[in-house]
Amino acid sequence: MTDFPLLPGVRRIAFLRPSAVGDFVFALPSLHALRVAYPDARITYIGRQWHADFLANRPGPVDEVEVLPPIPGIGLPPDARVDPLPVRHFIERMRDARYDIALQAYGGGLYSNPFLMEFAARLTAGMRAPEAAALDRWVSYGPLQNRRLQLLEVASLTGATTVRFGRELHVTAEDRREAAHVLDTIGKRPLVVLQPGASDPRRRWPAERYAALADILAREGAMVAINGSAEEAGIVAAVLERMRQPALNLAGQLSLSGLCGLLERASLVISNDTGPLHLALAIGTPAVGIYWLTNLLESAPLRQDHHRAAMSLRVHCQVCGAENLKTRCPHDESFVDGATVEEVSELALSLYRE
Repeated sequence: MTDFPLLPGVRRIAFLRPSAVGDFVFALPSLHALRVAYPDARITYIGRQWHADFLANRPGPVDEVEVLPPIPGIGLPPDARVDPLPVRHFIERMRDARYDIALQAYGGGLYSNPFLMEFAARLTAGMRAPEAAALDRWVSYGPLQNRRLQLLEVASLTGATTVRFGRELHVTAEDRREAAHVLDTIGKRPLVVLQPGASDPRRRWPAERYAALADILAREGAMVAINGSAEEAGIVAAVLERMRQPALNLAGQLSLSGLCGLLERASLVISNDTGPLHLALAIGTPAVGIYWLTNLLESAPLRQDHHRAAMSLRVHCQVCGAENLKTRCPHDESFVDGATVEEVSELALSLYRE
């Protein structure tokens, strides 16, 4: 890979990644690298409304967020029917911004590369699958690549090569205030947060195993909190129903901001491979991640000191026997139940007792 020098006179940088929470966290090392390389540039994150809400008044490498309108192929199915006028207006605004650098950090670029090129930036760079249009500079996009490292490679296309190993995400006073409202009864007991949900049911460790783990940690003296979104209330309840020790039910109790306050307060987080796990790692909270085989390759953090991984090697569906590495069968049975309670508890206790 070619070593590129810094681009002179950079005043504005656009970073396209309209992603979910975990995928946003994957981009933080590359955003910090851009900030170090171009300290005087204004970095615009092009994403979703939640990015704008979450990053407003939050110190960090991003100066502003532009909310992407609905666009087929970029967060929507390629054949989705949308009003083209907001898209045209958005592109015009991006051209008027006169970006020096525009980075495509959202997949292989089949739809996002041509869209980014419409910005008419001095330099376009990003990821490219074989069938996608070529940007000025690009790195190959494919499966089974660590996404944090991949996005650092994207940043390096602009000459940004400094990797930051400290805390990646700033926790605000408002984050802490919101979390404090749900934690006012725990006293001085160490807080351990369990996250049993995940958007893909196959990435969920069984409720009975989370319950057994929670009881082990409670007997160690921890105040255990079971966290989840309002939509995950049933998953959280399934864990609590199987526990013998008391625990906090935080399903639907916190916004994303309050979740950051909770994760900072925690002594330990145990989670499936989902957004809260990666938020905890970005904040600097020790965490045990429960991963499916390929997810660990893609999702592993750069810092390993306070991270432990329990990995399930299962590749065949327990119902139909189909391999799920390249295709997905219709069943939702867990693919991470190959990780045992004994394995996860040993990893968790090693971090908890440090």
